[in-house]
Amino acid sequence: MGLLPVEQAKARILDGVTPTEAERVELSAAFGRVLADDVRARITQPPFDASAMDGYAVRAEDVIEIPATLKVIGEAPAGAAFDGEVGPGQAVRIFTGAPVPSGANTIVIQENTETSGADVAVLVAPNAGQFVRPRGLDFAEGEVLLSAGTRLGSREIALAAAMNHPALTVHRKPRVVILPTGDELIAPGGTPAPDQIISSNNYGMAAFVERYGGEAVDLGVVSDTVQALSQALQDARNADILITLGGASVGKHDLVQQALTDAGMALNFWKIAMRPGKPLIFGMLGATRVLGFPGNPVSTFVCAAIFLRPLLGTLLGRTPDSTNVTATLGADVKENDERQDYMRATLEWAADGTCVATPFPKQDSSMLRTLAAANGFIVRPPFDKARRSGETVEIMRSDF
Repeated sequence: MGLLPVEQAKARILDGVTPTEAERVELSAAFGRVLADDVRARITQPPFDASAMDGYAVRAEDVIEIPATLKVIGEAPAGAAFDGEVGPGQAVRIFTGAPVPSGANTIVIQENTETSGADVAVLVAPNAGQFVRPRGLDFAEGEVLLSAGTRLGSREIALAAAMNHPALTVHRKPRVVILPTGDELIAPGGTPAPDQIISSNNYGMAAFVERYGGEAVDLGVVSDTVQALSQALQDARNADILITLGGASVGKHDLVQQALTDAGMALNFWKIAMRPGKPLIFGMLGATRVLGFPGNPVSTFVCAAIFLRPLLGTLLGRTPDSTNVTATLGADVKENDERQDYMRATLEWAADGTCVATPFPKQDSSMLRTLAAANGFIVRPPFDKARRSGETVEIMRSDF
């Protein structure tokens, strides 16, 4: 089986994916969730002409010539409307958010007035309609203000609340089981033996899954035996996605593919024309999509950004956005081979808005330090010629 181009691999992974089912959640639990249905306003906002400032509700025709002295006939605090009518030569003391009384059509801010007993003197002539928020200024009942596929942040939740929705219909979070493998791995906080290292990929992958809307289930490090792997795979049943970390290559102790095949996985592919991340497994274990990521941390995260992120998005009813942008290369790079390369880089913006992408000198796929420091990747197509500083290159942002 030859090396599969990146875009073909992505197309295979996303082929036939349908969104997860919908469920209702309280507004307080909706942050980060993805809408399954459009959301229509249940009310008109504001529901009445409202004052935008503290001051006095007046008739514009009474304050054309100033100073104008008006009789204060009442008060309208927020939540307690004045139920009379403002007539010629009259005013109502009003506060921000209160309904504008009948008969009034303008607000004079309190800084432009002077009071004397029951009278108020208007010192600055306002424009007709000034500081009045008309009914429906924000939205009208029945309007669709949030569309299916929207990921709910704090602003969207505030809007849904203002639209009078106590709960929303969202897609179920895809269940993502993470199975890290390797006898050389121990959990953070432990003391590694001379031939061991600290396990980091599973923690990073769980955070990545949560970042992009999934529910992560980390099974913990599994030893490099087919028996142990087969036992762990039993806990991955009913997952939407199974991610294995490590053991995806062809070494003597790389047993993940064998264990998956023994469990019934239909292998689709396992080698991609990309760097890092060449030995990536993809297959179907029943209805579960299996992604077997390489063990090196940079490889894991690059594969997750390219393949897992759009898979999660599609399961959540969102259209994958894989659009890359261009930048100016900040250092010379050598010619590329047959694999599409993702070079960790720092992205900096010049005063004229130009983005400069400078690759790190060392691109080893084990280096988490440079991965954490990178805010983008330079994407180099197969057989790309040597590039000089100042040339235009394609970049992928790393916002995970």
